[in-house]
Amino acid sequence: MAEAVFARLAAALARPGPASSDFDLNPGDPPAMPAPTRAAVLIAVEAAPAGPRLWLTRRAPRMRHHAGQIALPGGRLDPGDAGPGAAALREAEEEIGLPRTSVVILGQLPEHDTVTGFRVAPVVGRVTAPFAPIPEPGEVAEVFAVPWDHVADPANYRVEARHWRGSDRRYFTLPWGPYYIWGATARILRGLAARLDA
Repeated sequence: MAEAVFARLAAALARPGPASSDFDLNPGDPPAMPAPTRAAVLIAVEAAPAGPRLWLTRRAPRMRHHAGQIALPGGRLDPGDAGPGAAALREAEEEIGLPRTSVVILGQLPEHDTVTGFRVAPVVGRVTAPFAPIPEPGEVAEVFAVPWDHVADPANYRVEARHWRGSDRRYFTLPWGPYYIWGATARILRGLAARLDA
């Protein structure tokens, strides 16, 4: 089962696809923004006895950006990073204790622009060895895994809306158990689910 999942992932990543943004579901042109800050996140998929799963984090409540939200492990590209893949692996090791030597990069999705000014490169990786998550307390409040079948099914995503900065904004959500996955994380994963479903 796991090998079929990873083969399907590889095929999906080989297909071309458009970039995405937090503005996709909202009419009109996105507002003018300064040059985005480059960042990378890791979509870390692991084969497990109960079935493949995806690792996510709940950000610490005192973080400057997206405090308390569900997120993929990741962060800004540092000058010493040899591209988005290296940045995503470094950040995952720092944030959740996932050794970079235990991940094989399968590919990368088109970049995603966030309303907070980041241009995020989603890097997809296969976790090749079991690991015990260790949350970095300054950035991560919790590390947890979601069944890959739930993430990969486009039918599990919903579009919701809230009033923000004077207007109603629509966004994707991916509810799972007690976790409310939404915003950029849900949009990136929804893009991958759509590719898998193509």
